[in-house]
Amino acid sequence: MLAKRIVAALDIKNGRVLKGIKFRNLRDAGDPVKLARRYEKEGVDEIVFLDISASNEKRDILIDLVKTIAQEVHVPFTVGGGLRDVKGIRKIIKSGADKVFINTAAVENPDLINEVSNTLGSSNLVIAIDAKWNGDHWEVYTHGGQKGRKLDAVEWSKEVERLGAGEILLTSMDADGTQEGFDIPMLKTIVEAVNMPVIASGGAGKPEHFKEAFDVDASAALAASIFHYEKYSVKDLKEYLKESDINVRLS
Repeated sequence: MLAKRIVAALDIKNGRVLKGIKFRNLRDAGDPVKLARRYEKEGVDEIVFLDISASNEKRDILIDLVKTIAQEVHVPFTVGGGLRDVKGIRKIIKSGADKVFINTAAVENPDLINEVSNTLGSSNLVIAIDAKWNGDHWEVYTHGGQKGRKLDAVEWSKEVERLGAGEILLTSMDADGTQEGFDIPMLKTIVEAVNMPVIASGGAGKPEHFKEAFDVDASAALAASIFHYEKYSVKDLKEYLKESDINVRLS
């Protein structure tokens, strides 16, 4: 059985890591390079870098910062935010990223998923899905959570798999930053709907929340706040999971 992965998220704006609640009220959480180094030392399995304002500002990603972080850490490093075409995605990979993720561009141009998958391989392509419950279904949002797309997240998950995505980064906008737990109903539904890895994101507040995500077969679970503000270390979390019979890699 593959080991479950712990992922640390770096949401970046103007060169700083920020974190909010439900995509709002962002506050400073530190220097991205220093945080990346700390997480690697603690034993994190992957790091995700998101340029949170690139799509809204219609600009390219912070390429120099991507290069710096890639030079500083050796764990798998996934980058997203404002990526719109194969050319830009190639540039990110050449700058040191192991994988890329797209959200807004994928929704607005689904053919891009197939194009990137055929060019770079599905294993290098993650589709980020930001969704929240609208009373009927989990609706997909883009542009950093600013724009509802009237798109069912479960059906979209199936479609991105069909188009060649290798993994889904699933963020619950309802749970994001609350530290009250992952959205297990949404996570479970989407994990059961697809045959590719799903990363749980949004709502992690304590080690038990990670176990809940892994118990419904998430391949990985992501956190930001609890790591940034040192509520828990990656090492503490992994030791708890190991004791709870979850297969994780210990350094």
